[in-house]
Amino acid sequence: MKFCKKFFAVLLCALLIAAAFAGCAPSSKPNNGAENQDLKVAILQYMPHSSLDNCTQGVVNALDNAGIAYDIQIGSSGSAYADCESYAAQMAASDYDLIIPVATPAALTAYAAVRNASKDTPVVFCAVSDPVEAKLVQSLEAPGNNCTGTADAFDIPGQVALIKQLQPEIKNLGVLYTDSEANSISQLRTLQAECDAAGITLIAQGIHEAAELAEAASVLIPKVDAITNLTDNNVVDNMQVFLSQAEDAGVPVYGSEIEQVKKGCIASASLDYVALGEKTGEMAIDILKGANASEYAVVTVMDSFIVINSDITEKLGITIPAELSQAETVKTETAE
Repeated sequence: MKFCKKFFAVLLCALLIAAAFAGCAPSSKPNNGAENQDLKVAILQYMPHSSLDNCTQGVVNALDNAGIAYDIQIGSSGSAYADCESYAAQMAASDYDLIIPVATPAALTAYAAVRNASKDTPVVFCAVSDPVEAKLVQSLEAPGNNCTGTADAFDIPGQVALIKQLQPEIKNLGVLYTDSEANSISQLRTLQAECDAAGITLIAQGIHEAAELAEAASVLIPKVDAITNLTDNNVVDNMQVFLSQAEDAGVPVYGSEIEQVKKGCIASASLDYVALGEKTGEMAIDILKGANASEYAVVTVMDSFIVINSDITEKLGITIPAELSQAETVKTETAE
């Protein structure tokens, strides 16, 4: 009996020592999926339209490559801001490791929700044209506020130059914008300056909500030789409302990115929104790995490429000049 007790005591001691050494042994490095399997990100897209869809796809590409789980919520076209406020509050109250809002209004709701919940969840926004104007960051270089992301600097100088190339005699350029969207107000100032420099009269027509777009367009179209879009979510989401009006009047509409050109705009100095989303996702991954969102500089994406809808130029009798012969061309996609 004494022998048994002594034997089991020695055996137990040996097992404890072995366990201690096992705990100190170096472990093999896990793959991305295993390393990140406990991380979860919330993606909040302001509303469903092609530009923002492309941004979200880019974010998803980056997160998928890193093996990071995510949930996506998208506001409805008719109640996008209210939807995002509700979704953002739920996200802030949950145990997400990071929130990625897509577009300025979504970023504002996410940022406010995290602050209201007194949480330290980082916010990494995507496609916010002027995050300083929107008061999401203190500066582009040193954001503060546990909030950073990517800015989609719409190439307004390139857009005005493109319009002059396709319509050398243009005198009046129209623009529709939502007067409550911070990014639109900021872009409008830049557009005004570029038009002044190019000798073009800019006629801006503001709206409060999407329901006013058709009437605003009917007032604007007779006054202008062309219309240009900004990255205004209300206007882009409801573009078909005024695109047919403009086409009937023979007034070209210039889009702010390639998906709008595919839907019937004549041309654009376009950003690659999938690439913008991928960059946002990469920033989010860096922060999940330990980078400080408050110190992570906002990345402004400015590169653009020219895309022209050959169906629309032909329909409107506009000749594509030789200097644009290398531009990407598309045809109008039919609605499914």
